[in-house]
Amino acid sequence: MKTILVTGGAGFIGSAVIRHLINDTQHTVINVDKLTYAGNLESLTSIKDNQRYYFEQVDICDADEIARVLAQYQPDIIMHLAAESHVDRSIDGPGDFIQTNIVGTYNLLEQTRTYWTQLKGDKKVGFRFHHISTDEVYGDLEGTDDLFTETTPYAPSSPYSASKASSDHLVRSWNRTFNLPTLVTNCSNNYGPFHFPEKLIPLVILNALQGKPLPVYGKGNQIRDWLYVEDHARALVLVATTGEVAETYNIGGHNEKQNIDVVKTICELLEELAPNKPEGINQYQDLITFVTDRAGHDVRYAIDATKIANELNWTPQETFDSGIRKTVQWYLDNQDWCQHVQDGSYQLK
Repeated sequence: MKTILVTGGAGFIGSAVIRHLINDTQHTVINVDKLTYAGNLESLTSIKDNQRYYFEQVDICDADEIARVLAQYQPDIIMHLAAESHVDRSIDGPGDFIQTNIVGTYNLLEQTRTYWTQLKGDKKVGFRFHHISTDEVYGDLEGTDDLFTETTPYAPSSPYSASKASSDHLVRSWNRTFNLPTLVTNCSNNYGPFHFPEKLIPLVILNALQGKPLPVYGKGNQIRDWLYVEDHARALVLVATTGEVAETYNIGGHNEKQNIDVVKTICELLEELAPNKPEGINQYQDLITFVTDRAGHDVRYAIDATKIANELNWTPQETFDSGIRKTVQWYLDNQDWCQHVQDGSYQLK
């Protein structure tokens, strides 16, 4: 069994990875998270008392603290998910994205290289640094049939995607120059339980339940490939433990949907699952409000996940219909978690 260090483990995808590792494997997990606004330890309540789980509130930009954690826990695998990840926030304030996603990744790579260099025998041979990235580094797809592959040229459109592209390049260069055993994965849009409510799907669910407008950029014709977060977590652990060093694996959900269709699907599910609407609301779809499109908004993302299917035998278990139903039901069943995020009280614990 391995000791796996997960950066950003209190975030949306990171917490799903940790829950999967604790519930479905025998690996030991060290969660390293700065606990910014997107870090929520309530997403890990179900496993926080497990004897194989450890939490360290550490900023990946803090070299001394990262060095201490590596020396103390002696991880076999690092899964690097810590990142600023919201495109709108990157437009309003790109500095945090440069600092965390680029400088933080550089710092983590350097401290990891120092740690890895002193390892011996099988511990050194078996060590892996897995960097988790996004399909947004590839930019926009022009054709309706094109797909992102592992060799698609990078063309990031936002400060967020540019900072993630930069971190991808750093990781690959540390492999090429210093022989650090790295892997990179690029994923499509995630959704599912414990998703921070500023993102499209949870925002729509919670706004609808409160009778608030459901904001849709432009005409809502932007296309995304939706990946259920628990499917992604399985894929990430599979890559980290069995993937080929220096390789890249694209992880997609095989679920291309226009944003407007996603919003309408959520409204239809709420009609069924939450029929008692806020006062004055006839149908949830009446709340849809088209707003000015985001600057530099990419129109279409879609991933070709053939490589991970063929080489590691991974395919998503959830269709969009099954995953979105589970997601809507989870938000209906976990209003306390949602309330604590919305009122900020989750940050006080």
